[in-house]
Amino acid sequence: MTIEQFESWSLTIGISGLILWMLMIIWKMGQESKAGKFGYFILFFALGLGFIGFIAKTILVELLNR
Repeated sequence: MTIEQFESWSLTIGISGLILWMLMIIWKMGQESKAGKFGYFILFFALGLGFIGFIAKTILVELLNR
């Protein structure tokens, strides 16, 4: 495994772990605030836009490299 491959895998795994951690934090915020269905939707939509961009960028880069 080359250094570039290791860095690529590390970045993907690390960011994926952080995204999952952020999703758990958003879920806990919804539970503690007793948000309803609409409240959960707003929390996940508003706070989740940041990592949606990262996922879209990763997909676009893979599609353009092929």
